[in-house]
Amino acid sequence: MTSNFVEELKWRGMLHDAMPGTEEHLMNEMQSAYVGIDPTADSLHIGHLVGVMMLRHFQLAGHKPYALIGGATGMIGDPSGKSAERNLLDEPTLRHNQEAIKGQLSRFLDFDGDADNAAILVNNYDWMKDFSFLDFIRDVGKHITVNYMMAKDSVKKRLSSESKEGMSFTEFTYQMVQGYDFLYLYQNHNCTLQMGGSDQWGNITTGTELIRRIGGGKGYALTCPLITKADGTKFGKTEGGNIWLDSERTSPYKFYQYWLNTSDVDAEKYIKIFTFLSKEEIDGLIKEHQEAPHMRVLQKRLAEEITVMVHSQEDLENAQKASNILFGKSTSKDLKGLNEKTFLDVFDGVPQAEISKSELTSGLNMIGALADKTGFLASNSEARRELKQNSISVNKEKVKDDYLITEDDLINGKFVLLQRGKKNYFVLVVK
Repeated sequence: MTSNFVEELKWRGMLHDAMPGTEEHLMNEMQSAYVGIDPTADSLHIGHLVGVMMLRHFQLAGHKPYALIGGATGMIGDPSGKSAERNLLDEPTLRHNQEAIKGQLSRFLDFDGDADNAAILVNNYDWMKDFSFLDFIRDVGKHITVNYMMAKDSVKKRLSSESKEGMSFTEFTYQMVQGYDFLYLYQNHNCTLQMGGSDQWGNITTGTELIRRIGGGKGYALTCPLITKADGTKFGKTEGGNIWLDSERTSPYKFYQYWLNTSDVDAEKYIKIFTFLSKEEIDGLIKEHQEAPHMRVLQKRLAEEITVMVHSQEDLENAQKASNILFGKSTSKDLKGLNEKTFLDVFDGVPQAEISKSELTSGLNMIGALADKTGFLASNSEARRELKQNSISVNKEKVKDDYLITEDDLINGKFVLLQRGKKNYFVLVVK
């Protein structure tokens, strides 16, 4: 039994455009659809998540999802919204990236089930690598006119841009290669629908044209809106770059914080797109949030749901503990429970000073730790005054002027956190 996939996307704000007849086509019986994923890194980032969520909703609706790794197209570069071509990947790198991405997709899609609609991972490099140039232009190229290709918005924008390089022939042919992917999946996997971002509409409809002209059948197109932020800054980006799904690239703490810091307007939009909560539950959360915005109910639930989905319940709890270190009550034990990467993420930008481990052998006195050895405070006299006023903490525990810092105070064997008052932090890096 299938449910109404298109209706689900509509209320979630995930439908930008669909070819006429798409909804009816999906209501008849189980169908197959695919989303293309760029394999130029060994991790997805949150910009990929909308397409992945569409595939998951498609599977939940009773249909069969295909995730297409763009090994061949990733070597070429897509002109849609891009200003430069991509770098060529060698095959070992491509395969490594494919396996890493499949592992991440497995948190969303069921690849292993016995059900007819178990997800399938394919790579267009597998069918393009032995396709000669002459064969391609003879068997595929003759069916699409240059006039048709030039009319695509993605091509027009690139040609009219201020870039002196213009558009290479390689990039120009991208829509033909992507179009052939759709034809191949239609002919070999009975895949009748391609989904993607709204900037992909031109490439997707080139595929439906090839299916009509070469395959003698009908393909469908469906796109989602490009995700934006209310303040005009780019979704999924921070000063440090992309927000990755790989915990080595973006720690679960930073991942959790990204969603927690979402604006009210964006949180109301994102909780529909990036969670599987029901309409009733989301409507209830929105109402609760509007009654008490300062409680940030939407942001907290959004951050919780997506962190567990991408990482784990344990990672969520650790991220919440790490957040409490800066924004709530926490103890020395909580601090020492952080791994090094999370500790550095939490205290990113906090001033640091290096001291030798030998200085901790007999204990480093607080005047040295605060002023003489580190410069955290301006002078020894200021250090004495702050200690007297009981405003100094070591690893979140209040200390007196007679306290000595030893190796027992080390976090991950190399850090000591000093604090004056509630918000002034300083990190000792012990080497």
